[in-house]
Amino acid sequence: MGTFQMTSQMTSKMINDASCVYIVDDDQLLRESLSSLLRSIGWRVELFASVAEFLTFKRPETTSCLVLDVRLQGISGLDFQDELVKARETLPIVFMTGHGDIAMTVKAMKAGAVDFLAKPFREQDLLDAVGLALRKDAEQREANKSLNELTDRLRTLSAREQEVMALAASGLMNKQIASEVCLSEITVKIHRANVMRKMRAKTFAELVRMAETLKLRLEK
Repeated sequence: MGTFQMTSQMTSKMINDASCVYIVDDDQLLRESLSSLLRSIGWRVELFASVAEFLTFKRPETTSCLVLDVRLQGISGLDFQDELVKARETLPIVFMTGHGDIAMTVKAMKAGAVDFLAKPFREQDLLDAVGLALRKDAEQREANKSLNELTDRLRTLSAREQEVMALAASGLMNKQIASEVCLSEITVKIHRANVMRKMRAKTFAELVRMAETLKLRLEK
C-alpha cells in the first residue's frame, strides 16, 4: 500500500472518530440550525455565542475546526483569527458573514482561513468547507505526531552522534566527517551505524529526510 493511500486512510479515520466542529455565532437560531446539519453527518458540535465564551471551553485533543462569524460582540471573528495566528494556533477556520467584502475575504484567506462563506449559503457549501477544514486539521495533527516521534528518537542520540548525523545529511563522506570532527574513519562509521539504528532509518535517503524534517543543523 502506498504512503499517500495510507495517509489518506489515516486522515479519514481521524475525521470520522469524534471530530468536533466549534460554531461561534451570536444568532442562536443559526447556531442550532448549523448544529443540526453538522450532527447529521456524524460530527460532534459545540456552540458558542461569542469568542469569550469559546475561550472558556477546554477543547479535547481531537480533530476539529472552527466555524466563525465575522461580526461578533466583543472580539470580532477577524480579530480573533489574528490572535490565533500570533499564538501559532493552527485550528482551521471557516468564516461566515452577512456583511462581507472582497478586502475582508482576502485578509481572512491570506491569514489561513479555509473558506469564507457569505450568508445565506448552501448547506453543501458549508459541509464541503467543514470537511476540508477537518482534513487539514487531521493532516496537521498527523504531521505533528510524526515530528514528535522523530524528536524523541533524536534525543536518544549522543551529542557526537547528532553531529555526525548532521554532517552526513549535509552530504559529507565518512572521511570528510572524520577530518571535520577529529575522529578516525572507523569511529565515524560506528557512529553512523548507531544513528541509523536509533533513528530507525531504513536507508540513508530516509535519514536525510529526517534531518530535513527536524531542521537539524550544526551550530557554528
